[in-house]
Amino acid sequence: MTEPRDVLATDPATAHRATFAGADAVAAGLVVATTTTTFADRRWADEVTASLGAGERAVVALPFEHGGTAVAHRVRPEADSADVADVPPPAPSAHAATPEPSEAAYAARVTAALGLIAAGDLRKVVLGRWVDVVSDPPLDPRAVVARLLDRRPGRYVFGVPLTADAAGPVLLGASPELLVRRTGDVVTCFPLAGSVPRSADEREDARRAAGLGRSAKDLAEHAFVVDAITAALAPVCVEVDVPARPVVVSTDTLHHLGTPVRARLAPGTTGWSALHLALLLHPTPAVGGVPTTAALDAIAALEPGPRGPLAGAVGWVDAAGDGEFAVTIRAGVLDGPTLRLFAGAGIVAGSDPAAEVRETGAKLATMMTAVGP
Repeated sequence: MTEPRDVLATDPATAHRATFAGADAVAAGLVVATTTTTFADRRWADEVTASLGAGERAVVALPFEHGGTAVAHRVRPEADSADVADVPPPAPSAHAATPEPSEAAYAARVTAALGLIAAGDLRKVVLGRWVDVVSDPPLDPRAVVARLLDRRPGRYVFGVPLTADAAGPVLLGASPELLVRRTGDVVTCFPLAGSVPRSADEREDARRAAGLGRSAKDLAEHAFVVDAITAALAPVCVEVDVPARPVVVSTDTLHHLGTPVRARLAPGTTGWSALHLALLLHPTPAVGGVPTTAALDAIAALEPGPRGPLAGAVGWVDAAGDGEFAVTIRAGVLDGPTLRLFAGAGIVAGSDPAAEVRETGAKLATMMTAVGP
């Protein structure tokens, strides 16, 4: 069976950019060619990395669902992105936001998930909801990326076209979560799971952060993710170093539990680029659940539709196999006048539906702020 691949060269007259800023200040570049596939497997990753010349990178967006569309743009990186530096001041827009589902309906679905956990079908599932923001005039994706780079609410800022068409949908966001980075033979992950909204009151904010670090429910939710990552890395890595306890990582709207994981590719191991490692690890229980298949089935049954690129993975890889990928959270898809935002919360035994509504609301606030005036 031949897997479908669409490879389109970009017309220089209409060339557009793909942006991913992580450990590098800004890794952006003009798109030279675009590959899309619904079979994002090792063979596709081989093809993507083999297509890269000296100095080129592929900026990649992986879907959440198996069989969803993955996109890889071959780009020539620029130290400074004109796409960001030359952005005109944002024009005031009128925005209309529609949640899907409503907060009450989302809480009911969390209750349904708790029923599956109580029945023994699941141990953890990440349930999401989204908000569709319709703007008049439509948002400029370059302006949204520029605001995210200026505020940096998450370390990994991205603006990645989802097709070869410069006028097509664009994946935008500022993720705080590193899925995987490969530098030479060093592999690094920094999973986040277990969260609490921040408070404007300094003392209350500190109390919440300290409480998160002691929360048995959140520590259990976090451990599912760390265990899954270390198990996935074990066949291809050695010297897997995992701290005994997570640390508290604070973003603009939330405190998270996070664990830095460091490993080395096993001697003699070949063919494991950053893109291959991202495919190996995704989806972690930070966006899926435990056990994986049952969690994905529950997500398909309880969420209003496919997530597409949201809660997937986004990042870059070079010809040497180095690169970094973030989990596609604090993100949205801008398609014409509509920006679809997504946020999810990990549901485990002891989760409170009302608290999960507040947590997802805090996560959605990051991108709502980036929408601008």
